[in-house]
Amino acid sequence: MVVQVIDTLGLKCHLPVLKIAATAPDLRPGDIMEVWGDCPTFEHNVRIWCERLSKTLLSVHEDGGDKKVIKIQL
Repeated sequence: MVVQVIDTLGLKCHLPVLKIAATAPDLRPGDIMEVWGDCPTFEHNVRIWCERLSKTLLSVHEDGGDKKVIKIQL
């Protein structure tokens, strides 16, 4: 199992999800993406992406201020 960290800090809607979508094909089922983001709609957009593509949103952690860390299992 691989854990791929994706830093989308400073990127605005919908760029974080596009970066996630671009990285996902390089990973295998069961791998984890840890995505950092601070866009106001970041969590909402990632949740929708996970639902549409049947990916598992493992956790959402607020890391001070507006920064969130979301873990997704592919």
